[in-house]
Order: sequence, then C-alpha cells, then structure tokens
Amino acid sequence: MGQLKAPAGPNRWLQLAALCTVPLIMVLGNSMLIPVLPDMGRVMNISKATTGLAVTAFSLSAGVAIAVAGFLADRYGRKLVVVPSLVLYGLGGIVSGLAGWRLGAGGFTMVMVGRVIQGIGAAGTAPVAMAFVGDLFRGGSRVTALGIFEASNGLGKVISPILGALIGQVFVWWAVFFAYALLAIPFALGVWFLTREPRRQKAPPAREYFRQVIGIFRQKGVPLVACFWAGTVALFVLFGVLFFLSEHLENAHGIDGVPKGVRIMWPVLAMSVVSFSSGLYLQNHKGLLKPAVIAGLIMAIGGTLLIAFIRVDGAFYTGLVIAGLGTGLQLPGLNNLITSSARSEQRAMITSIYGAVRFIGVAFGPPIYGALMRRSEAVPFWFSAGVLASSLAATLLLIRPEQLVEEEGEEEEAGGAETGGKRGGPGRTVEIPPWEPPADVPLGTRAPLH
Repeated sequence: MGQLKAPAGPNRWLQLAALCTVPLIMVLGNSMLIPVLPDMGRVMNISKATTGLAVTAFSLSAGVAIAVAGFLADRYGRKLVVVPSLVLYGLGGIVSGLAGWRLGAGGFTMVMVGRVIQGIGAAGTAPVAMAFVGDLFRGGSRVTALGIFEASNGLGKVISPILGALIGQVFVWWAVFFAYALLAIPFALGVWFLTREPRRQKAPPAREYFRQVIGIFRQKGVPLVACFWAGTVALFVLFGVLFFLSEHLENAHGIDGVPKGVRIMWPVLAMSVVSFSSGLYLQNHKGLLKPAVIAGLIMAIGGTLLIAFIRVDGAFYTGLVIAGLGTGLQLPGLNNLITSSARSEQRAMITSIYGAVRFIGVAFGPPIYGALMRRSEAVPFWFSAGVLASSLAATLLLIRPEQLVEEEGEEEEAGGAETGGKRGGPGRTVEIPPWEPPADVPLGTRAPLH
C-alpha cells in the first residue's frame, strides 16, 4: 500500500477527540455489563458460567471478525469501516435490550444474538480507529496523540463498572444494552462529520497484500505469537477476575449497585494509570520493552498468589490492585513490540490479528472463571498464576525485540525536525538522529557528542 499523506491543519486535534470516543465505547461493551450479570443470571435462571457467555458472545464474534475489518480498512479507508461498525454495535445493543425487556426469562438466546451483532460491530472500532490516529499524526505528535487515545481506552475501563452498576440500580439490568445504542449513534455521527480521511495511493492487489502479511509471520512468527499469547493471557485473566469479583461481592458480601462498581473500578484504575504512564515512558526507552513485560507479569503473578495464599479481605484487594498494576505495565510493551513488527502497509492487519486474539482471551475468561468458582474461591487465583507463568516463560524464552522491531522510512513533520528523519529502501530502514554525520564518513570515525 502506498504512503499516506496526512492532512495538515489544527483540526487534527478535533478529529482525535472524535476518534477517542471509539475505544471508550468499545471498552464499555464488556466492562459495563459485568456489574449486572448476576441480576441477568437470576432473572433468566441460568448458571454463572452460562451468564458469562454474554461476554463470550461479544468477544468471540469480535475476535473472528476483526481481521476482516482490518483488511477492509486498509483497502477502502478507516472511516468507511468505523462508522458502520459503530451503528452495528448500537443495533446489537437494541436487540439484546429488547430481548431482556420483552422476553424476560425466555430471552437469553436473543440476548446472545444481539451480543454477537455487537461483537461484529466492535471488530471495526478501536483497532481501526488506532490506525486512523496513526494516519493523521507524525513524529512526536503521534506519540502524544496515541497517548491520549490510550487514555480514552483507560477512561472507559474505569467508568464502565460504575456506569453499568448505576444503570442497573436506577433502571433495570437490560437498560445497559440500550445505553450502548444511545452512545454509539452520536459517536458515529461525530466520526463521520468531524474526521477527514488522509489521501492514500492505490492499495496492492489482495493476493500481494496477504503475501506480505504471511511473510511477516514467516520471518517473525515465533516472537510475534509469543507476544500475542502474552496479550491474550493478560486480558483473559483480567476479565475472568473481574467476573469473579462481581459475583463474589454480591453473593458473599451483599454488595450491589454503585458500591460494587466502585470496588470493581480499583484494579482497572490501577491498570489504566500504569498503562498510560508506562506507555508514554517506553516510547523513548524502547530497550525496556521486554523488561517491562517481564516485570508486569511477575507483579500479576505475585498479586494472584497473594489472594490464593492469604484469605482475608485486605490481601484480596491488595492482590487485585497489584495484579492490575502488573497488567498495566506489560500491555504497553507488548503493544509497542507488535506495532513495530510491521511496516505501515501491513500494520493494520497485524494489529487487528492481535486485537482478535485479545478478544478471544476476554471471551473465555468469564465462563471459565465461573466454572472454577464452583470448586473454591482460591482455585481461580491458583489457575491465574499458572496461566500467567506460561506467559512469563514464553516472554523470557521466545520474545526477541531485536527480531521484531521493523523501522520504516516515514517522513516526520516539519521535514524531520523532531528526529532528524529516516532513510532506507523498501526493506529495513535506519533512523538518522539529528547529529548523524555524512553517509561517506565511516561509523568508527564518528566524533563524540559534547
């Protein structure tokens, strides 16, 4: 695919504001529903594991459809995928809401149908919007823009448990589904009218496009799949533990509504704050990407083991926060490694595949943790530590940042004033710092900086 020509002008930040609504609403898709799942289970007379399928249906359908969305966005444009996807997302919410409202205990099947529709819509939202932000910004401003974009994602994770609990307490559990539609439609209109697609050259034939993507996996498949596994495990454990926490607070302590949402918020808030801050830090310290992932995994394992060993409320909440901090520390490193593994021509597809496996991790978390809860309250956390340990082993043994990172020749804003520009042919390119001597000077004779 040809190089993008990002439009200039101050309105890019207004476009960013519109695009930041997209990850926010996608995060609400599961997180806002978790606080009302026990209410849905009681009304429909279904088990905890079956109730968790409301998350599975959404995430699994998104995981299946997301690669298609990435391909379509690369070929036909970001906006033409994001806006219809938001509308479809809202439509699925209406289907599930009507099923809960009109069919009551007999509406579980139609609730699942609506969640599948929502998941297909979600596939074309946040991953494509992130590529859109990358198209609009260059150089240091891209780092800032993606940091704001990630903050929007974190904001969704923080407010969604409280918002879902509040809606369920003030109205009824199925009202959460209608909230998706009420948010999706104005956000879709905002993206449609406030954003402008950068001009792009004609995309290569589909056969050549997929040949390039397959070539990336042939060259970097082992470390790339290890990164995918680590990201999938992180989201699998996170949403499994959140599901456990929602059920535990209501059934063991009688805590419901907004107080429950506030308690669910803390591990997610810890994750979001660390994810945002460490993501910005790692942009200029890429040598620490793998150490950050390792440190985050060790913290997450430590938090889950603390809960499994010490059965008191203080250790329970402390362990959850520590695990949340660890998850927030590892995800930015993984995101950077995966994003850097491909040039811009194939990047949307690689990040979409990554998004797909993460969705699958989210899909299986609640039902599996619901089944584990029937054995004992400690079993889910022993299980979490074991799964996270497999991710740690894969990271230590298989992830090689030097093999993954692919620098590309992409002009910076203002003629490369921020970084000195980049050079290189169609293959790997070399970044040239501002103090780079002429190309005919041997590297060994380079004068030291003063």
